[in-house]
Amino acid sequence: MFKRVSGTKDILPDEAILWQRLEEISRNIFSLYNFREIRPPLIEEAALFNRSLGESAEIVKKQMFLIQNKDETYALRPEGTASIVRAYIENNFQKLGGFAKFYYIGPMFRLERPQKGRLRQFHHIGAEAIGSLEPELDIEMLSLADTLLRNFSIEGYKIRLNTLGCANDKDKLVETLRKNLKNKTAALCPECNKRLSINPLRILDCKNEPCKEVVKGLKISNEYLCADCKKHFNKVREGLDSLKIDYEVSPHLVRGLDYYTGTVFEISHNELGAQDAIGAGGRYNNLVKELGGACAGAIGFAFGIERLLMASPKKEEAALEKKLVYLIALGDKARSYGLKLLAELRKNNIPSDTDYENKSIKGALRQANDLGAWLVLIIGDNELAKGVITLKDMLSGVQKEIKAEDILKEIKC
Repeated sequence: MFKRVSGTKDILPDEAILWQRLEEISRNIFSLYNFREIRPPLIEEAALFNRSLGESAEIVKKQMFLIQNKDETYALRPEGTASIVRAYIENNFQKLGGFAKFYYIGPMFRLERPQKGRLRQFHHIGAEAIGSLEPELDIEMLSLADTLLRNFSIEGYKIRLNTLGCANDKDKLVETLRKNLKNKTAALCPECNKRLSINPLRILDCKNEPCKEVVKGLKISNEYLCADCKKHFNKVREGLDSLKIDYEVSPHLVRGLDYYTGTVFEISHNELGAQDAIGAGGRYNNLVKELGGACAGAIGFAFGIERLLMASPKKEEAALEKKLVYLIALGDKARSYGLKLLAELRKNNIPSDTDYENKSIKGALRQANDLGAWLVLIIGDNELAKGVITLKDMLSGVQKEIKAEDILKEIKC
């Protein structure tokens, strides 16, 4: 017997209802903010991620699903931003006005050790806005993320906020970290000792406890920021305060990918355990140019759908499907009549189903109950002769006869 690949998951029908709910809410909210959907391919040139994420990034070094095809190397996308920027450049959005807002919903792939909240195939709901350096756009993106979470009925999340400043500021921060950490190498894990020379920012993101203790002892101020970047960040904070969006400034927050500059943020939930981030994002003002486009400020974020569902307190309520009407037709004539009745119900947007296994009426009622039907329609020879349909309310157990011509009116009431 074949089994699913480790780190993947079958999204079964009952759970798929939850996914559909999140996707529907997301599309409605994105439309309010005038974001338009984009659907890039699942497969890209591996070099796109090598260049955008950074050669030393964990994703690039250890976690990409690579496909070798003669002299070309492809990768299943490990995240969405690089693909969106590639599509923005390749499809000439800069020449079509420059500023663009996109959202996407779909699977991502990372070759890593599966654990709770971390799969090899996982799914993102993400948004990217490209073509502006203004702090008001940072505020809008954080407002959008907060609005999505509130509409997902998720409570108890925490928004952590920081700024890496411009490229020069980021370089100053890197040098400051090297200086402060060079005498603490004995306490760092082997991987972080390598990071110290390649990219010390990643040490701030290490999950090993000894490294986290070292990071806690670092005193990181905003002295590395230039005047313009300080002003930008202050405006972002003022905007969030005016919208009454709760957040906390976290000087140790850097995010793990090379393309981030300026505002960065992470949204966590304490019920998720060690992997507590449900979403994250930030500015990547240099990425469009680095991938071959013109200079364009940009910012984005993504939520992990699996983690959103783990944090959602209303799983059972959300799982309620549209009210199902179940038809039980007893006998050949009744089944023939039932085909037309099912077609009529569905034409009137009434979710409906019937018994295709020739069960007894007791078995068919049990099946209707298992499917969550709220009404059962029963048709047999007696009902056909009298021109009626027996209607059974599955919640109350009340059963009554309704004239066949009145059945749609009765159900819609």
